[in-house]
Amino acid sequence: MITIKFFAMLKNKVGRDEAAISIPGQITLMEFKDILKKEFPCISGFIDKSVLISVNQEFAASGTIIKDGDEVALLPPFSGG
Repeated sequence: MITIKFFAMLKNKVGRDEAAISIPGQITLMEFKDILKKEFPCISGFIDKSVLISVNQEFAASGTIIKDGDEVALLPPFSGG
């Protein structure tokens, strides 16, 4: 199981701030994004465009591997001053 944390407008769209899902072993960030789009279609349009993803509180790069027990946070664009 991995824990997914949703922040700001993503939390509002999904209707909760956290979810747990099972993944098949170790997967790449790209594979994870595909799973997200299927599991949470209400935010699928944001996944490839504007969402930053962190894994275990480190920003994820395209080569990041996600595995059982990881915490993944989805961070929409922030603005403010």
